Order: sequence, then C-alpha cells, then structure tokens
Amino acid sequence: MDTPGEPHLLRIGELSRRLGVSDHVLRAWENRYGLLRPVRSAGGFRLYTEADAGRVRRMQALLGSGLSAAEAARAVLDEEAGGLTTAADSLVGRAELGDLSGLLRQALESFDESAAQVTLDRLLSELSTTAVLRDVVVPYLTGLGERWETGEVSIAQEHFASQVLRGRLAGLARGWGGGDGPRAVLACPSRELHDLGLMIFGITLRYRGWRIAYVGSDTPLAELTRVVEATRPDLVVLAATVPGNLEPHLADLTALARLAPLVLAGAGVTQQLADAARARLLTQDPVTAAEQVGWPR
Repeated sequence: MDTPGEPHLLRIGELSRRLGVSDHVLRAWENRYGLLRPVRSAGGFRLYTEADAGRVRRMQALLGSGLSAAEAARAVLDEEAGGLTTAADSLVGRAELGDLSGLLRQALESFDESAAQVTLDRLLSELSTTAVLRDVVVPYLTGLGERWETGEVSIAQEHFASQVLRGRLAGLARGWGGGDGPRAVLACPSRELHDLGLMIFGITLRYRGWRIAYVGSDTPLAELTRVVEATRPDLVVLAATVPGNLEPHLADLTALARLAPLVLAGAGVTQQLADAARARLLTQDPVTAAEQVGWPR
C-alpha cells in the first residue's frame, strides 16, 4: 500500500507478502547486512522502496545458486555499487592497503605461510572478496610473474607463493558448482599451467550467481569439447598465456563456439584469433572481466 505523498513505499508486512520472504528474515538481512534501507514515514513507520524489493529478489536468486546469506548479500551490494568496490570504499584505506599488500608479499616470498594467512584473513574480514582479489591478489600475481622473469624472484619463491594463494582460492571456490544459476565451463588449454587468474575469474562469476564447472590447466581441447557436449553450459571460458598456443587449434575453437558461447582470455590470445573463432575476447583483469559477463538470455 502506498502512503499519501510517499508513492511506491511499502511496510515490511506488504514487502514480505509480495516477495514471499518472512518479515523476520527481512529484518535480519537489514540488520546484519544492510540489504534494506527503509525510510521513516511521518508517523514513524519504516517504509521500503522498490529498490529494496529488487535487492531482496537478487538475494533470493543468489541464495538459490548456493551462496551463503553473507556471500549473497555482499554480492548484491557490490553489484549495486557498479561492481567496482575497491579498498578505498572500505574500512581499509589506501595507505593501509599498501602496507597489508607489502606484508603479504614479504610473507609469501620469505616462505612464511602463517603470516601470509593472517594477512589474507585481515584483508578478507574488512574488504569484499572481489576487492581483495582485484586490488591485492591480481596485482601481486602480475608483479610476481614479472619479477620471476627478471630473476628477482626464484622458482621456489614463485611456486610457494602460487601454492599458498591457490589453497586460499580453492577455499573461496568451495561449492561453486552448486545452485541453479547459469553454468560456465572454465579451462586452460594444453601447455597452460598457470590458472590462478582463471580461478579468480570463476570465483567472481560464482559471486554473481553462476555455477562453475572448473576443468583447470593443461586441458586438451578434445577433452574440453567432450565436457561441453556433456554439460551443455551457458558459457565456455578458455584462458591462455602462452603466445601462439591456440592458433594451430582454430578449427577446434570454432567447433567449441558452435556448442556454446565461447570466451577467450589471457595474454596468449589475440583479437584476430578470437574473431576467427567467433569468440569474445576479454582483455580486462579477471575480476572486472567476470563482472562484465552478463547472464544468458
């Protein structure tokens, strides 16, 4: 029921009946996560807007895809903010973020897993998961690769850091194949062993309600094709960092694109190859790229 002078405002009981969510749950989502933002009527009643209703509907969809209530609420609020939540928007300021990023780098490259985990715990407790991935993990991995190429970081340091971060990403990815959202199959082709960026992409997709079938690194395209034929996904994502690795397999890529929408990503992919394979090329960082993948129609 609309209140005179305040069109399209609903009391919590009306909102509950419209959405099929109990008023107790709505109040919990409001108090715990800030999902609802009521205004006060002249008589002191809490009134809710269509924007509140929209956030609840999105929350319901994400819960149905298998996310926890906290994860779903955070994803809804991040999405409403334009998918661009960064550390500057959080309790951690830029200066402190730089300090924490430096501590993480020092811990990883001095083989101190305990200190690295403590730093990651701190970051994840005060930032959204997507902010930690975009503002800390992705820049660190990029810098790690560059410093490994110049000899500043040893093979052992690169392997140790990668494995610690892989373990943490695997925890964030737990259960990412559940739910009833659209399904994405993610893989790296043969000879591609570095898949952390692809994992980050998949985690971000999961936070946006997708189901993830993760095939992983060093996957022959013939095997990937069989997976796609068996699962009939809404999206196939293939990431390659080795230049020229995919060009000899244009016919296989084209065949994949006929089975499901195909996305190519990574430094080893060119726009020319993507166009020839009738695939979409993603050039942004993994978090931003995943945020720009829309739901299938």
